[in-house]
Amino acid sequence: MTERRTALVTGGGSGIGRAISRRLAADGFAVAVLDLDHDSAKRVTEEIAADGHEASAFGGVDVSDRAALSAAVDGVRERFGPILVLVNNAGLSGFRPFLKISEAAWDKIIAVNLSAPFYLTQAVLPDMIAAKWGRIVNISSSSAQGGQQYMTHYVSSKAGLIGMTKSLALEFGPDGITANTIPPGFIDTPMMRDSERRGLLGGSVEDNAQRIPVRRPGTPEDIAAATSFLCRDEAGYITGQIIGVNGGRVT
Repeated sequence: MTERRTALVTGGGSGIGRAISRRLAADGFAVAVLDLDHDSAKRVTEEIAADGHEASAFGGVDVSDRAALSAAVDGVRERFGPILVLVNNAGLSGFRPFLKISEAAWDKIIAVNLSAPFYLTQAVLPDMIAAKWGRIVNISSSSAQGGQQYMTHYVSSKAGLIGMTKSLALEFGPDGITANTIPPGFIDTPMMRDSERRGLLGGSVEDNAQRIPVRRPGTPEDIAAATSFLCRDEAGYITGQIIGVNGGRVT
């Protein structure tokens, strides 16, 4: 990277988003850490600053609110300039029998996991088109590749994100913009540990890890490493791809 570029990471205040924010900052990007939790976003930017890199927190932003997202994008541009890397990471999980998924629960998960990436991508694409360079990385889910019982609303939203990624790649490749998706599989995050505490995993995280070919859960840093590569100049010939980071759990 020959000059500083700006990256926006949603859900950047914890888990996978935190790891991606820190990794992209270490790679030389100015990172806008966007999160619903202002304190979490602020802590991550402080960690990045302590490492000698540049970041700014944009907390209290509900990604399902298009007006709030537009205001945040304007704030990022004012702080750092054009946004040339977008990581749509913010997500909402759900675990409910199909016949008990309410319309409100369906709408909320679609709003956060699919509509928000649509809103944000529309908002930042003009910057990328003008620069003739851009990187879009959508964090989907391995459950969208194989399905998952009791999570139809979540799986549907993440499968839609995969389809959106492929369509973006085809449309904007001529503009120097790549779009790829990473579907994480069994990553040790606070959300995963919460599922463990609620008895939703059919055992402990460690028990489940023994059924994965590499015999360990993934880490947020595993996802951050793949994201880092996809955001480099060297990855300019990779677009429209599903880059599974799952220890061989899904092949």
